[in-house]
This record gives sequence, structure tokens and C-alpha cells, in this order.
Amino acid sequence: EVQLLESGGGLVQPGGSLKLSCAASGFTFSNYAMSWVRQAPGKGLEWVSAISLRGGSTKYADSAKGRFTISRDNDKNTLYLQMNSLKPEDTAVYSCAKSKVFLGAVTTAISEYDYWGQGTQVTVSS
Repeated sequence: EVQLLESGGGLVQPGGSLKLSCAASGFTFSNYAMSWVRQAPGKGLEWVSAISLRGGSTKYADSAKGRFTISRDNDKNTLYLQMNSLKPEDTAVYSCAKSKVFLGAVTTAISEYDYWGQGTQVTVSS
């Protein structure tokens, strides 16, 4: 059974930093591209960042470029999202997502992901 468990969220002041983690199990982590997505209150799901199988290729939404860094540790079956210079508009539930495609290329399309975790709340407020 595929399981994705996020952690690391919390309340942070504007300009602060957080590092999210996603522990994966139930599949061979290194064989799938992964992404982070988020959902703000009253809004739809937004893709944030994606990473290739071994981390050599990464992609970011415009809202995340220059502030967020996605990474992965295939030995630990864990995905990360380092978030710096946080803004109130970053407030959302952040979830990690597994690509549908075995050994597939990194993709930014939410429709290409088949499993999501429950998410971790990030609140940016003074």
C-alpha cells in the first residue's frame, strides 16, 4: 500500500523558513518522480514543485522560484521542501504526490500524479 506522510509544517512569521518532509512507503521511491502540491483555504489544488527520479531535474511554480528548494533522499525514501522567505500567501496545506509513471520524467501536471499524502499545514502570519 502506497503511503505518503508529510511533516514539518507549522506557524511561521513572514520572511521565515520551514522544511517539509514526506516519508514514502509501499513502493520503490527511487523509481518515481515526485511533487509537492498545496491547497490554500477556499482555493483549488496548486502544483508547487517537482523532482526527477534521482533529483537531477527540478521544476518550480513561479510562486516558488527562488524561495523553495525541492530535494529527495532515495536511501531514506524521503522527499523534502525547503521553504524560505515565506509569505502570507504561502499559507496552505502542503502535500507530496507520487507520479503515475514508472521511471517517468518529471512532470508539472497534477493529473500525472496518483497518490497524495494527507498534508501538513503551513501558516504564515505575524
